[in-house]
Amino acid sequence: MRIQKSSARFLPLALFALLLAGPALAQFASVEGEVRDLEGKPFPDVTIVLKSDDTGQVLETKTDKKGLFSMNGLRLGIWTLAAKVKGVEQWNQKVQVKMGGTERVVINFKDILASQTAEDTAERKKSEEDRSKFQGMKAHFDAGRASLDQAIATRNEIQKTPATDRGPLTEKLVEQSTAAITELEAARQAAPPTDPNMHIVVSNLGQAFEIAGRYDDAVAAYAKANELKPEIASYYQGLGTAQAKAGKVTEAIATCDKAAALPSAAGAADSAQAAASCYANVGITLQNAAKMKESIEPFKKATAVNANNADYWIYLARGMMNAMDYKVEGGTMKTFPLPGNAEAYQKYLELAPTGRFAQEAKDSLATLEAMGAGIQTKITTKKKKP
Repeated sequence: MRIQKSSARFLPLALFALLLAGPALAQFASVEGEVRDLEGKPFPDVTIVLKSDDTGQVLETKTDKKGLFSMNGLRLGIWTLAAKVKGVEQWNQKVQVKMGGTERVVINFKDILASQTAEDTAERKKSEEDRSKFQGMKAHFDAGRASLDQAIATRNEIQKTPATDRGPLTEKLVEQSTAAITELEAARQAAPPTDPNMHIVVSNLGQAFEIAGRYDDAVAAYAKANELKPEIASYYQGLGTAQAKAGKVTEAIATCDKAAALPSAAGAADSAQAAASCYANVGITLQNAAKMKESIEPFKKATAVNANNADYWIYLARGMMNAMDYKVEGGTMKTFPLPGNAEAYQKYLELAPTGRFAQEAKDSLATLEAMGAGIQTKITTKKKKP
């Protein structure tokens, strides 16, 4: 009797616990919706596929005559719902099945087509605008590049012409470089903001500014090209040269250092050549400004990067020759050549024994040798009377 009484006493509690646990364990929900065709009418016999992102479970059903569908007993989570027409998927989207309700999905192919058409129209319009901008940019760029080539040729001709005869050529250079700047500026304005060729446009613009003597503008243009394509060594060379001509020597050498430090890759030789040319251009700019002592450092760097360029050695030797120390003692001027001066001249002769500066190198070596004993500064010496 006790056993029966005890069983009758605890059975309701067990059932009560089971009833509490049941809903928490189930956690199922449903998805329903409708499909409409390209005219916005109910679309029957469309296959609806639901695939669980969590488990990979796949469920299928079809729309009825009213284009309606429903799926029950779905686990909570993210599902991918797809609509297939005659076995071909036409549409899909993510659906989150949540507790406490039915997720409703409306697939209206009329609205979907209208949206896609609007997107296609906008994309086509943008593409046409970009193409038009590119064509305008290219026309200006080609004209600017043609004027720039003319300016480069004229500058080279000026360097070979006596100073007294340079007037007409100088006027032509101003005209050509101005035309190049105008067209290249127009190309930059016409190009789409994200045009992948922008670095080419601004690097050419930097060269045009440099030829025109607008060095600060050249620095800005080359800096932009360098920012857009930091892996192109020649942009460092252009920037360093422009910085040197703008009087920013420290910045110029730092720029050349960056070119020399570019990672070794397929273009490593080009990087070394650009870095050496960058240092040399800085040094030449300083020597043209009669800053011979200041030119020594960049030429030392140039010869360190490219020791086989004979001209770098003669420029280095000139800088050293003009920067040597002098001291007068007892009426005699003593000279103190900088270490490596004679070796720089000798290196030039080793690389270019019959080069254009060979005679200068030989004469300078003879001068350095004569200076070793000091130079007499007294022209006459009067004898003392007995």
